[in-house]
Amino acid sequence: MSRIGKRPISIPEKSEVAVADGVVTVKGPKGELVLTLHPKVHVELMEGGVQVSPKDDSRLALALWGTFASHIKNMLHGVTEGYSKKLVLDGIGYRMAVSGNELTLTVGYSHPVVMTVPEGLSATVEKNELTVSGIDKELVGQFSANVRAKKKPEPYKGKGFHYSDEVILRKQGKKAA
Repeated sequence: MSRIGKRPISIPEKSEVAVADGVVTVKGPKGELVLTLHPKVHVELMEGGVQVSPKDDSRLALALWGTFASHIKNMLHGVTEGYSKKLVLDGIGYRMAVSGNELTLTVGYSHPVVMTVPEGLSATVEKNELTVSGIDKELVGQFSANVRAKKKPEPYKGKGFHYSDEVILRKQGKKAA
C-alpha cells in the first residue's frame, strides 16, 4: 500500500486541477502542465484536493499509485512556485554563455559545445554559475543532468560542472618521493 497515494493532495490557492478522459491538467500563476494517466490509476477531485487510487489490486496498479500522486504534487508545486537548479562550473579557462535559447560551453574541448535550452525552461549565467529554472520538475532536472554530463567534475582538481549543493569527493594526487 502506498503511503504517499493514501494522502489527499491539497490544491494551493490560485491553482486549478481538471481531470478528463485520463488526462490531468494543472493550471497556476506560472503556467499549465498536462499529465496523461495510466489506465490502472484513477484520479478524482474532492473538496480538500485531489485523491489518487489504484483501479485494481495488481502489482502494476499499486506501484503506479504513489508515483502518479507524486507527479501531481510536483505539478502543483511547479505551477505555483516553480523549480530551479544551480550548476557551478570550476576550471581555468572554462566559460559558459547564454544567448537566446542556446547555451554555449567552453569546457576544454577543441570546439565550443552548443546546447539548445528546451522550451519552457530559462537559463541564466552569472560568472561561473548556471541557473536552470522552469515549472516542470522533470524537464529542469533532465536538462541540468545533460549539461553536467558535458563535463563531469573530476576528482583531483574538481574541474567541471557540479550542483551548488553537491560535495565532490577529492582524491589525493601523486606524492613526491
